[in-house]
Amino acid sequence: MSAHPLPPVRVLGLDPDFVDYREAWDLQKSLHADVLAGRSDGEILMLEHAEVYTAGRRTEDAERPTDGSEVVDVDRGGKITWHGPGQLVGYPVVRLRDRAHVKDFVWFIEEILIRTAADVGVEAVRVDGRAGIWVLADTDEQGRARPDRKVGAIGLAIHEGISTHGWALNCSNSLTPYESIIPCGIADASTTTLSAEVGRTVTPADVLPLLRRHLDDLGPEHIRTDFPEGPTA
Repeated sequence: MSAHPLPPVRVLGLDPDFVDYREAWDLQKSLHADVLAGRSDGEILMLEHAEVYTAGRRTEDAERPTDGSEVVDVDRGGKITWHGPGQLVGYPVVRLRDRAHVKDFVWFIEEILIRTAADVGVEAVRVDGRAGIWVLADTDEQGRARPDRKVGAIGLAIHEGISTHGWALNCSNSLTPYESIIPCGIADASTTTLSAEVGRTVTPADVLPLLRRHLDDLGPEHIRTDFPEGPTA
């Protein structure tokens, strides 16, 4: 086997070049086919989406938007969520180093998000039984109680040992779209952004180089970077 570098990161579009969700999903499916056939060792796509709701396989009717908004049903795990401007989305279309250890891959994504949040001054953590990364319950400057708040969501699909879908890190996006759904099916918590937590604007463009650094540090432990039999034409 010959070693390869970490699969490349491709930035599909950041503000103002928002990416249509269906176009990004079609690209993921095409990349998955190339990785499966040995034509590619994959790519890690980074982008900001145009506004869209997406529903994972476990989404219930009561969790869908109450305002009639369109929802795209997809094959990832998890429930319903929103994507849109101000949110850094990542899709690692890659072969896992060990296809049996999906939990380790989720840990890896959580870790790069936690470290990225820490770089801008936000202490985010894992919460048992809840995917993604969270800012724990506290009180605001006026002494009002605030619940646990999700700042980064994760939803994956793993087929033939290759991942699609990925993460969404709330940077500077509006939180209003979450008011029409039960995000990720969790009714007893809230959502937040890096910007809201630190009191200044932190955009996806600000965060991207930080996240890429942590991806480079941790990725080789979890993403397969060689071909078992060499790429085929």
